[in-house]
Amino acid sequence: MAAHGSKKVIYAALAGNGLISITKFAAAAFTGSSAMMSEGIHSLVDTGNQGLLLYGMKRAKQPADKQHPFGYGAELYFWSFVVAILIFAVGSGVSIYEGVQKVIHPHPVSNPMVNYIVLALAFAFESVAWWIALKEFNQTRGGRSLFQTVRDSKDPTLFTVLFEDSAAMLGLMVAAIGLAAAQVLGLPWLDGAASIAIGLILAATAAFLAFETKGLLIGEGASPEIISSIRQIVEASPTVTAVNEIRTLHRGPHDILLALSLDFEDQVKAGAIEDAIYSMEQTIKRQNPDVTRLFIEVQASRHHEEMIKAEEEQRMLDA
Repeated sequence: MAAHGSKKVIYAALAGNGLISITKFAAAAFTGSSAMMSEGIHSLVDTGNQGLLLYGMKRAKQPADKQHPFGYGAELYFWSFVVAILIFAVGSGVSIYEGVQKVIHPHPVSNPMVNYIVLALAFAFESVAWWIALKEFNQTRGGRSLFQTVRDSKDPTLFTVLFEDSAAMLGLMVAAIGLAAAQVLGLPWLDGAASIAIGLILAATAAFLAFETKGLLIGEGASPEIISSIRQIVEASPTVTAVNEIRTLHRGPHDILLALSLDFEDQVKAGAIEDAIYSMEQTIKRQNPDVTRLFIEVQASRHHEEMIKAEEEQRMLDA
């Protein structure tokens, strides 16, 4: 997905959550609802998270320098991981704390109709932001399931906003059910129970996002389609006798580091090898624009196999 698409999703969520959080806090202060206070905290955390994602996208665009020769693309993955931690620590933690306090010290909610109106408006706003995120997300699916697309995605901004908005809509429904149950049954502690449930929803969302962004932060390889394209280009070169190894690393959603180990014909002169490498590099980058950095190692297949064997033996000794 293009960067402008990710930004559109984030800006939509940022505007919606900012307005919603103010409205929710006002309603919580007016009615004394614990579930509404949790929803306000949830929206405020989401607003801050969108700001962090935008900051991460800006930082990721910095050019490479001496301290970071491969650029700053991975900053986006770092800030996406921070977002997941904040959802868990702040959103989930505070919501559960507020809920427990309300369960221990229950008190009736005043003017519940105000909360229902705010929840309905918030659900409408969240639905718009969620629909924009889902529409952009579906453009990347290509027939895959939702979770498989998330697993394969190298752009955490899109699925982070989508799951945040999904958790927000689910939280709004839980808050409404909790408020209605507390009012109808005359059990004010149910409002606190709804707040705890919202906290658990946020905890589950945070855990899932942390797991996915952790993989990106550690380093994930390019898609099988890109690797297959690279292999076909390299094997098409008449000077190459074997592809020893293809290693890829996503430094960002559209920033792939590629390392190749190739065995060339022994009788080919150095100049011809240089020309072949240049031609392969041009073709690879033209057909796969996300490959921004490419390094080719000229190595005999037998030497490569010996090096791999030595590495495996060393790992066994270290274990």
